[in-house]
Amino acid sequence: MRRNGKHSWTAALDRDELIKLGRVLEERPAMLAGRSTAEFLAEALLRVRSRHGEIVPLVANRAQAEFERRRGNANVVLKARQMGISTWVAGRFFLKTITQPGTLTLQVAHTQEAAEAIFKMVHRFAAMLPEPLRGGALKTRRANVRQIVFSKLDSEFRVVSAGDENAGRGLTVRNLHCSEVARWPGDAAAVLQGLRAAMPPDGELVMESTPRGASGCFWQEWQEAEAAGTVRHFFPWWWERSYTALDVDESTLTEAEQALMETHGLTLGQIGFRRRLQASFRGMTKQEYAEDATECFLASGNCLFEVAAIDKRIKELPLKIAERMGGRLQVWYPPLPGKKYVVAVDPAGGGTEGDFAAAQVLDIETGLQCAELQAHLRPLEMAEESRKLAMEYNQGWLVIERNNHGAGVLAHLGGYAKVFHQNGAEGWLTTSSSRMRMLSVLGAALVEEPEIFSSERLLKECRGFVRLANGRTEAQVGSHDDCVLAMAIGLAAREQLRGKNC
Repeated sequence: MRRNGKHSWTAALDRDELIKLGRVLEERPAMLAGRSTAEFLAEALLRVRSRHGEIVPLVANRAQAEFERRRGNANVVLKARQMGISTWVAGRFFLKTITQPGTLTLQVAHTQEAAEAIFKMVHRFAAMLPEPLRGGALKTRRANVRQIVFSKLDSEFRVVSAGDENAGRGLTVRNLHCSEVARWPGDAAAVLQGLRAAMPPDGELVMESTPRGASGCFWQEWQEAEAAGTVRHFFPWWWERSYTALDVDESTLTEAEQALMETHGLTLGQIGFRRRLQASFRGMTKQEYAEDATECFLASGNCLFEVAAIDKRIKELPLKIAERMGGRLQVWYPPLPGKKYVVAVDPAGGGTEGDFAAAQVLDIETGLQCAELQAHLRPLEMAEESRKLAMEYNQGWLVIERNNHGAGVLAHLGGYAKVFHQNGAEGWLTTSSSRMRMLSVLGAALVEEPEIFSSERLLKECRGFVRLANGRTEAQVGSHDDCVLAMAIGLAAREQLRGKNC
């Protein structure tokens, strides 16, 4: 770029010049010594607030530069805390928005507060552009806490929270930045699927997060990235050069510390920082400051069940012989003459939001999982589908949890003969004590009889079923537990039915 009198080259940028730059953002011309055009423009045009509170150019750090070098159209980023990836993606997408006409960029954060915090960076990018750009090609028509519109380019930058059920609806999103996906509320996978549907085939997607348990939407995206053609990026904490402390005494190094130094070239100061982390974060250190792309997931969720047994079984599951109701009902084994079955039901209120209703079909003698239903069904609908399943499986026993919505299911069974009774009342009553016994039976079966389980959907729910700090056990945020609870009811009821003349 040529200089224009007393002004830098940036003063000469007009709409046409910006568009020319937009065409070569991905290129690495020789004159930039290996950097991409985007890296050059980030340093020249964008300003950020440093860790020390100073306003400085956005110069790519190690993690940011490596992401820029390896990224593809779809990316999933597993990272330690405060590696600068959110900042870099925001800056990169801002440059694409102001250099490529007709671009809509959307950032999605796990909470509204987080979304607005990220967008403050974007507002700073816009506010601190060179004045000729701000008053010319990039004069904004609208700018608020959720939206910036560049009318002369017909481009727009928006931010929303993952809790917004209308996020992305009706839009064509060219650049999509999904931040802290592991912490998205509700059905994160459904939200992400809806956002992806708003993207054209050549759109750019970045999903980034620190880990939160070996289950849920982000964990699945990471595990399935290779098959989906998504580029995986892992950035451990020591890639951030500010993460250092006073040198430790070399004679005090543990075997694990020595191995880290030899394998990754860590300094004694970085080992000092690591010890400080362990003293502050204790069991959460491997989650918040990841060192290994597998271990950080396993360390970041207190799964109630044996993780190794679940993972092993997932790799060995039988093929389904049928899918019905659009995949909501999955069948692995048909009813066999002379066999006795139980259909265990965890009801729900119905509707497209909230919990699913679930039913498990088990062979009473062996415990084998033969079929599984998971769907948003109202009590009347669940009663009809459960009754049909029980009739199909040799008029099997119906075990309906009678808590909450279960009473409605029981009321609509239409006089079905083989409804499980407990203490003289129809249905299965789950109490705080019986819940733990049921889950213990399920946990033992996962270890001792893993071959009885057929459903990947169920096992992934088991992966996300955690023990909280207050002692409660439930699905972690972003996961469901309906299939888990239906299976726990089925296995517990099976113990009572087994051996009886039923």
